[in-house]
Amino acid sequence: MTEAGSQDEPVPGHDTEGRDPVRRIPDIISLVKDSYSELRPAERRVADVVLDDVKYAVDASNAALAQRAGVSEPTVTRFCRAIGCEGVRDFKLKLAQSLVVGALYLAKSPSVSNDNGMPFWNAVFGEARRALQEAERQLDPAQLQKAAELIAKARQVTVFGLGGSSSALAQETQYRLFRYGISVSAQCDPYLMRMTASTLKPGDLVIAISATGRTREVIEAVELAKHYRANAIAVTAPDTELARACDVRLTVAVPEYPDTLKPTASRFAFLAAIDLLAVASAYKLDGSARETVRRIKYNAQIHRTGKEMEPLGD
Repeated sequence: MTEAGSQDEPVPGHDTEGRDPVRRIPDIISLVKDSYSELRPAERRVADVVLDDVKYAVDASNAALAQRAGVSEPTVTRFCRAIGCEGVRDFKLKLAQSLVVGALYLAKSPSVSNDNGMPFWNAVFGEARRALQEAERQLDPAQLQKAAELIAKARQVTVFGLGGSSSALAQETQYRLFRYGISVSAQCDPYLMRMTASTLKPGDLVIAISATGRTREVIEAVELAKHYRANAIAVTAPDTELARACDVRLTVAVPEYPDTLKPTASRFAFLAAIDLLAVASAYKLDGSARETVRRIKYNAQIHRTGKEMEPLGD
């Protein structure tokens, strides 16, 4: 393994950690959509049949596809070659692979009636409420107290989160904790996670956030931090590898509403866990936390108004 900061180029077909090369599954559905305007009219009819029902297109014979599209069988073959496949067999293989990866995102959104004309309205608010209820029901107060004790006595805290929601939650954790005078930073890049974990010592603390608990880079960074005898708190799903790798586990499982266009509701549960964690830590620190918050509020007020705060009258 190269040293941190090395400018060595990765070996083609391998990542910089020396793992086996990742076999890329071609996104044939996107190729069909992107090539649509360049297809002949008859080939477009085949594309319409494929995009309208991908599962049918995978299972149907060449003759059945041709019949549904109202074209000849050779036209189906020409369509497959027009989008870069060797033939019908190659097209169906790649289409099946795309279906395995993205079937959920090809389904139409569930129909839910609502008086305001927005079928997602009740789903978004309802799922947010349910996520908070699940967090209140599942989070363990004893584990929360242990986590707060680790934060309050930590020399420094670093927060790991990778991906859209977890990265944002890692940043939010930093914003929640620093105002209590806690030395905290958030890392959302996998290499910076590993490098930061390599600098940790006994008395330091990692807070690892992952909705699935399966994010390999986060798990490996936590294991590295543990190797250097830092403590670790997981904010994640229960019974996962990340949860097992940490000393303290704040876990919650939130079933998701089957609408891929709606943001995941689990982030509300994890945000509630982070808020609880921050407040519990502040109560452990008590006087020093209150003084730090007072300083922040005082100087923020000066910045906003351009003058020092007036003393309260009698």
